[in-house]
Amino acid sequence: MLKQRVLTALILVTVLALALLSTAQWVFPTLVLLFMVAGAWEWGRMNGSSQALSIWTACELFILIAFTWLLGWLNQSHTLLWIVASGVWVLVSVYLLKNGASAWLKIPQSLRRYLGVLALWLVWLAICQARMIGINFLMSALFLVWSADTFAYFAGRALGGKFTQNKLAPSISPGKSWEGVWGGVIGVVIVASLWILADQKLHATVPSLHSRLYEQNWVIMLLALFFMTAMSVVGDLIESLIKRSAGVKDSSQLLPGHGGVLDRIDAILPTLPIAMMLVSLTS
Repeated sequence: MLKQRVLTALILVTVLALALLSTAQWVFPTLVLLFMVAGAWEWGRMNGSSQALSIWTACELFILIAFTWLLGWLNQSHTLLWIVASGVWVLVSVYLLKNGASAWLKIPQSLRRYLGVLALWLVWLAICQARMIGINFLMSALFLVWSADTFAYFAGRALGGKFTQNKLAPSISPGKSWEGVWGGVIGVVIVASLWILADQKLHATVPSLHSRLYEQNWVIMLLALFFMTAMSVVGDLIESLIKRSAGVKDSSQLLPGHGGVLDRIDAILPTLPIAMMLVSLTS
């Protein structure tokens, strides 16, 4: 399992690096499109769709992405879209986390399917526009999510239950603790601080997300980092809730050793649109 996991990770990192560094502007959006389409197929399966309907869900996302790409949405400003998307993510997440997996199943299947298509389309648009701003900006946003997850894991393993007896969401993800969440927040602040210092030392031509927020003032930066870290945790919990409602451990086995695409991008789904909202509002 470990060998599979490492091999898959190496392949993914290599493909991502080649796409990021490609001078052809279509390469990176196309790679992200393929991942999102695979995620849409997984989404259909996790929400009770037949194989044919799951494939059609993937086709619907492909059509939506292709249509908006051809319309030039990648080159347009979408401040209002990011604000609305961020607000919807917060409201839907509060409702689901409060009411549990049963609340998700009460939503009509067709609506659940389209919510997934919209979420995956939004994150495609957000990732691609972040790349157009610059690699430094995109990677700082992605590393925020990855560092939150990594620090939360180790803080939870070392300190889980030592300060707070209540679990974060025991009915959804019993292993997650509040100590892990606060460890993730602290980790994100540390990584952001180091990233800002690196931007300054290296005179980065394209500021990172962290530097852009710090330029406003450090209070805004800390609040934004806390919000994005919280929403990355929420993204993970929402996918866990949906998997629990479907009775599955992983969204699929498309990525050997890692589960499925949705298992890898769940925390990114709400966080990248929020990052684009913040940069739009502070530009």
